Amino acid sequence: MRPQAPIGRKFLPSANQFRGLLRRCRTPGRFLVVDGGMNSLEQAEDLKAFERRLTEYVSCLQPATGRWRMILIVVSVCTATGAWNWLIDPDTQKVSFFSSLWNHPFFTISCITLIGLFFAGIHKRVVAPSIIAARCRTVLAEYNMSCDDTGKLILKPRPHVQ
Repeated sequence: MRPQAPIGRKFLPSANQFRGLLRRCRTPGRFLVVDGGMNSLEQAEDLKAFERRLTEYVSCLQPATGRWRMILIVVSVCTATGAWNWLIDPDTQKVSFFSSLWNHPFFTISCITLIGLFFAGIHKRVVAPSIIAARCRTVLAEYNMSCDDTGKLILKPRPHVQ
């Protein structure tokens, strides 16, 4: 998982990739039973390194996510404006559907653009950091931890076993 993740099918890491990242750290949490060779200082360093890596990854997604959100907002407003103009036009009811679309190219182009953006996966790209955080929470739950939307780790108290 590099912070400069490419846009495309392999954009969001899966839960298994997070598990692999946790395995590369010697221990992901202080409540994990570890080998006798690691002391608590090494465990804390690994935990801090994992948290830094996760916050770095989430923060690198923020600028791209903001750009995708702005693109989605602009295209949605253009589509809504074009749809309003298309619906209030009195000629729309008198001509066929395709000729009414031909008469309103602004609506047609913006609608095709919006559909193309959704096929390209913009709905995943605008919420990418929250998807990453949710997948990470799923994996971290096994280690009695969680994280917020920025990637900061949250250590949960150890459950009492009687």
